[in-house]
Amino acid sequence: MQAPTTFRARPRNDEGGIAIYTAIVTVALLGIIGLAIDGGGKLRATERADAVAMEAARAAGQAIDPASAVTGTQIRIDPEAAQAAAYAYLARAGTQGTVSLTGDRTQLTVTVNDAYPTTLLSVVGIGSMDVTGHGTARLLHGVTQPE
Repeated sequence: MQAPTTFRARPRNDEGGIAIYTAIVTVALLGIIGLAIDGGGKLRATERADAVAMEAARAAGQAIDPASAVTGTQIRIDPEAAQAAAYAYLARAGTQGTVSLTGDRTQLTVTVNDAYPTTLLSVVGIGSMDVTGHGTARLLHGVTQPE
């Protein structure tokens, strides 16, 4: 009769490998989720900045010169009043930006600068992302003749 063999477990050198793999995959997944959430948030903030800039430009385009408009013979935009109206709209919207006129004073450009505070990317040191919006208005000058 043969003597029973004893079974001995071999030492394993890869114990804990799954824990390291899980930690690496978890960090990578959180990074991807953070990029998706904060990337979408930055897109929404950029859309808002564009909308505010366009609305400020629209408000500027409505700043007609009242003295010439009262008679009904000439409708003219007052460039200084248009610029002031755009800045006033930006202040009411709670944003900061710049308003500039072209050299011939017929086009007004509004640029809104804002920041999106990150949600998940702040964990890795990205606390906010800058966003910029643009809007323009052509300050048309026209003469209308009553019929």
